[in-house]
Amino acid sequence: MKKQEFTIELDAPREKVWDVLWGKETYPLWTAPFGEGSRAETDWKEGSKVLFLNADDEGMVAKIAKNIPNEYMSIEHLGVVMGGIEHTENEKSGEWAGSLENYTLKEANGRTQLMVDMDVTEEYEDFFNTTWPIALGKIKELSEKK
Repeated sequence: MKKQEFTIELDAPREKVWDVLWGKETYPLWTAPFGEGSRAETDWKEGSKVLFLNADDEGMVAKIAKNIPNEYMSIEHLGVVMGGIEHTENEKSGEWAGSLENYTLKEANGRTQLMVDMDVTEEYEDFFNTTWPIALGKIKELSEKK
């Protein structure tokens, strides 16, 4: 696993950025670059299970490792979802098990800095290097809407 980090400055308060990140209406909008029909099935509470799914019910199963509202969200990946079935014990899930995806929001001078850091397998390095900037652009657009 390698750690990747992505940062963006947003002209919006942390609370608004937080709502864009985890809102039921906005989450699918900014995550669409990762997979069409992208959605999360969870309540976002610490310790809760999360299913990150695309339109074909493929994706990841994870849990919320830490949730400090408007400041920090840490997601621990546990495995994969294939054909709507969770797998935490197969080879593909083993590649991701225990990897973290962290979102840190810091406010300075009325602006918010969003930093995303995540553990990725070599196979997905290029994908995320290409896709995260697009997703961050969408987060910026949604967060800065009046």
